[in-house]
Amino acid sequence: MLFKLLTYLQPTHYFGLPRQNGSFVFPDVSTLPPGDLNYALIDKDYCSEIAKNYDVSWQLIQKGYIGQEQTINTIEAIPIQDQYRFIRKYFHTAWVAYVLALRLLSFNNPFRELQAYYSSRYIKRSRYLETPIPYPNWNGFQSKLLESKPKISIIIPTLNRYNYLQDVLIDLEHQDYNDFEVIVVDQSEPYEASFYSSFKLDMRVYRQKEKALWLARNTAVKEAQGDYLLFFDDDSRVKYNWISMHLKCLDFFKADVSSGVSISKIGDKVPKNYSFFRISDQLDTGNALVKRAVFEQVGLFDRQFEKQRMGDGEFGLRVFLHGFLNVSNPYAKRLHLKVGSGGLRDMGSWDAFRTKTWNAPRPIPSVLYFFRRYFGNQRAKLALLRLVPLSIMPYRFKKNKPLLVLGALISMVLLPLVLFQVIKSWRLSTCKLKQGPLIDTLK
Repeated sequence: MLFKLLTYLQPTHYFGLPRQNGSFVFPDVSTLPPGDLNYALIDKDYCSEIAKNYDVSWQLIQKGYIGQEQTINTIEAIPIQDQYRFIRKYFHTAWVAYVLALRLLSFNNPFRELQAYYSSRYIKRSRYLETPIPYPNWNGFQSKLLESKPKISIIIPTLNRYNYLQDVLIDLEHQDYNDFEVIVVDQSEPYEASFYSSFKLDMRVYRQKEKALWLARNTAVKEAQGDYLLFFDDDSRVKYNWISMHLKCLDFFKADVSSGVSISKIGDKVPKNYSFFRISDQLDTGNALVKRAVFEQVGLFDRQFEKQRMGDGEFGLRVFLHGFLNVSNPYAKRLHLKVGSGGLRDMGSWDAFRTKTWNAPRPIPSVLYFFRRYFGNQRAKLALLRLVPLSIMPYRFKKNKPLLVLGALISMVLLPLVLFQVIKSWRLSTCKLKQGPLIDTLK
């Protein structure tokens, strides 16, 4: 982490890890052209020059900087006053107090911590995301990749969602880019082979009796004939230019992955931090275009996540660690209906932290497997502390901050039960770690 206190707030964030070549994602400010620095607000009130530069670098990545300049390879220590200044600028005051409490409980020097916390009390939260980095050449960009018409393989696993899959396939029939094949891996019961006969698509359908999402996607990747693989969900809707916007993004940024954005209701706004181009800190296998070469180097999806959660997150992190460029693309948008039946709702858990029964593990064991494997036990525990109390309230209140706070308070009352659920998840994730990843290769 550029700033150590981020470890408490974002313990399992992609950008907190160095890539395989030892570099971090953050640009080295000393190597940037003066024009690029204009996109950041330079804070001269930091105690150290290093903290000032790290703040600029962090801002640029958050605001959408996608450049080829040298990145930071080593992270230097920063005074604790600068640490508190940083988190006070970019996080809610409640989270700053949360960090202080953890620091005090961890037996850090209380006088030094309180002094640093107190000295930052007048700092106002930054509104930096209101001015993301623009890419004015995007609209007029003539993509040679689009003109070359590479073959795309669209991969759709499906389970008991023929009513919704029909709309999915109709949307694909109306795409303005038509050099693609569709690979459907159908796990439905009963299986309706005749369903597919009416669509005017280059489509291959594979019947899979085992209800297994990652097996389905891995099978489709192996069978795909395209050099670009476009992952799609069976309960989504897209506009006519969905494929072309993904391809254009890859070409514009010379990227390896275009990660589209999702909304869940017609008319919803794309969340602010997904409304502009930026290096993506996730990979959504319901809306992502991936070069085939990426799978050839990093392998297929890890089947340790079968019937559980975070499989696409783990794959996305592998992509990041190998140094591939994954761009969050606001122009490749989908409407994700998140229907109440079929898919993961039929075969397993679809929410990472919310349990269906009182004795179920919290979070889903695959989540802890992912956290512990890549970030270690200490950061995994910090992630539990950060996320579990907020998961007490039902999913429909996920964006209601007052109710999330109420959930955190309720979790203290239910502490023995919550501890039981977490310990159970930890034990099951240990079994996964001992078994190791189940990652096949693309030959």
